[in-house]
Amino acid sequence: MQFREIAAISGKPGLYRILKPTQGGVIMEALDEKKARFVAGATSKVSMLSEISMFTYGGEGSVPLPEVMYQVHEQFAGKALPVTAKSDGADLEDFFSSILPDWDKERVYTSDIKKLVSWYGILAQFGTAVLVKPMEEKAIEQKVAIETTGSLKATSETTPEAKPAKKAKVAKTETAETSIEPTA
Repeated sequence: MQFREIAAISGKPGLYRILKPTQGGVIMEALDEKKARFVAGATSKVSMLSEISMFTYGGEGSVPLPEVMYQVHEQFAGKALPVTAKSDGADLEDFFSSILPDWDKERVYTSDIKKLVSWYGILAQFGTAVLVKPMEEKAIEQKVAIETTGSLKATSETTPEAKPAKKAKVAKTETAETSIEPTA
């Protein structure tokens, strides 16, 4: 499982894994003991964890959530977090300052830090595979693809090669049509 497969739904607690799209929405599976599945319709506000960022003062102005989760994992791997989602605001802010020192205190709210702590607890149940360094995700994807298929050709890298062949056929028919038009 990777961050791009995990989402949060506005108004619902917890995290959900995206399984596959349907005509009316997306099939989601709860990341808990029950593994309940349901369809999140078009009216549901689904937020992908890989697209969420935390505001900072320096650099690019924000840090992607996968990188923040990785920093939490690096600092507290194997240990319980010093705060919970029910901790008071000052403790949560102190915790977050130890993880991301230059965070924007005006745009990152206590409720955002509570979500981070809650989501980290859910993801930590799945072991370190989800909390790997964001740059290492591609290497892990390729390794899994090689182990399951026996070759790297079965990964998503083969799909771009198939598309130019189709474009070449379209280009030939277009040239045939244009050669007929000038004679008319």
